[in-house]
Amino acid sequence: MTADNPNQGQIAEHAARQYLQQRGLIFVEQNVRYRFGEIDIVMKDGSDWVFVEVKYRSASQYGGAVNSLSAAQAGRIRKAASHYIQLNRIDAICRFDVIAADPQGIQWIRDAF
Repeated sequence: MTADNPNQGQIAEHAARQYLQQRGLIFVEQNVRYRFGEIDIVMKDGSDWVFVEVKYRSASQYGGAVNSLSAAQAGRIRKAASHYIQLNRIDAICRFDVIAADPQGIQWIRDAF
């Protein structure tokens, strides 16, 4: 989770979790950390596993939250998710979603990377 300040980041993650649950996804786990990467939220969408990165920006400068995920960050999230999948012996379809939050609202990007 990237945010302008840590408290706002926690608020954005909570809002993202609620947003996805209201749309039918099932919460599994949050803030899964490994030395090489972190997964903000793990959810299930039917039988599919969803690894969610939450991005928050207080302003839309430089493209705002939706454009703030770098290739390096996506790589670290993929690596963390791969480790999570192996540890939990998951044999199912997985995808990576992004929740981009800013003062104007929340944007859900499915299959973001």
